[in-house]
Amino acid sequence: MSRVFWDTNLYIYLIEGRSALAGKVEALRKKMRDRGDELLTSTLTLGEALVKPLAQGDYGLAAAFQKGIAASSALIAFDDKAAWTYARLRRDRSLRAPDAIQLACAATASVDLFITNDTRLHSKQVAGIQFIVPLDRVPF
Repeated sequence: MSRVFWDTNLYIYLIEGRSALAGKVEALRKKMRDRGDELLTSTLTLGEALVKPLAQGDYGLAAAFQKGIAASSALIAFDDKAAWTYARLRRDRSLRAPDAIQLACAATASVDLFITNDTRLHSKQVAGIQFIVPLDRVPF
């Protein structure tokens, strides 16, 4: 069993279902369930996922994000331990604040795999995260 952190973009692909990547994320989730992997994300993911639906007044989609994320994933809070990790990560000025929060939450949860399609993150090395990979290079 692996502990796998999904960045926000994967939930958007899966729940909105409009992207060509939706099928890939759905297949990944099925493989993870079959293997008994634990899916994690941060509370920031939920907040980020709600921005567009709320801006558009699409409360049905907002509810779908709330339900889908909460039902499928363990939500990691940005707590004091994550704040310290965040501060260390932000010394790297190439990291945007939301990305550093995601990485800090994943690192404090000691995840095996952090999956994102944010190409700026693939080359980062973060203590507490074994591998950071793009969706198209997930090893299972």
